[in-house]
Amino acid sequence: MAYGFAKRLLAAALVAGTLAGAAGCAKHNSEAAADGAAASVAAPAAPPPEGGSADKADLGVLLAYEHRVQVRLPGERIATQAQAVQAACNAGKFGACAVLEMSQSGGDFPSAMLQVRVVPAGVEPLVALAGKGEEIGDRSIQADDLATAVRDNAMLRDRLQKEHARLLEFQQRQDLKIADVLTLSSRIAELEAQLQAAQQEAAQQQRRISTQLVTFDFETTRSQASRSEIGEAFRDFGGIVAAVVAFLIRAVAVLLPLTLALLPLLWLLRRYLRKRRQARGG
Repeated sequence: MAYGFAKRLLAAALVAGTLAGAAGCAKHNSEAAADGAAASVAAPAAPPPEGGSADKADLGVLLAYEHRVQVRLPGERIATQAQAVQAACNAGKFGACAVLEMSQSGGDFPSAMLQVRVVPAGVEPLVALAGKGEEIGDRSIQADDLATAVRDNAMLRDRLQKEHARLLEFQQRQDLKIADVLTLSSRIAELEAQLQAAQQEAAQQQRRISTQLVTFDFETTRSQASRSEIGEAFRDFGGIVAAVVAFLIRAVAVLLPLTLALLPLLWLLRRYLRKRRQARGG
């Protein structure tokens, strides 16, 4: 009988221990879930960057890149090279690409400017095509961090959408007066305009982040530019001499009447001073 009582006591202890362990595990799991939820609220996951690197993701930045590339090549090839880059962009040879601006000038100092927006993978191939066999004079890269602007815009759109939804619900009430209906309609229209502007801004931000702006400046080589400057100086020689002679003629034309007007005054002044010295000597 004592042995049966001890057996029952041991079974009860095992059941109690099992229940306590289960309760502890449940508590631990609930606390871990709460901590995970709090962590997810406090630090939302940043969108993956272009390279997909975990180190970059930790920075929480959303970069919009802008490139400026100066290409030096013989003047007679500038137009052809610029058109080749433009054609490659329009054809999407290196990925989605759009030409934003194109300008070209000739004369002694031919040049061209081409500005495109292209996907990140197409930047280097376009730069290589632009400077194929020639000299890349200067290149600069600038990045604008849009993380704060994107976050603020998302918060603004969320606020506008919630307010818009509440006003639409309130507008469905049957006991509204005509003045209230007009006021609500005006406010809803205002919210819709603000929301549309915020959505357009978000699209612009996304476009700047997902694509990159590249500006190509095509210019002549330094040696050709120096020869052009010397030739231009020789061509301007005659014009410079003529301009100096013309300036001197104008100066004489201005000073001659003044000189003729001052001569009598100078003669009178000298005569007065001579008489005064003679009077002192006498």
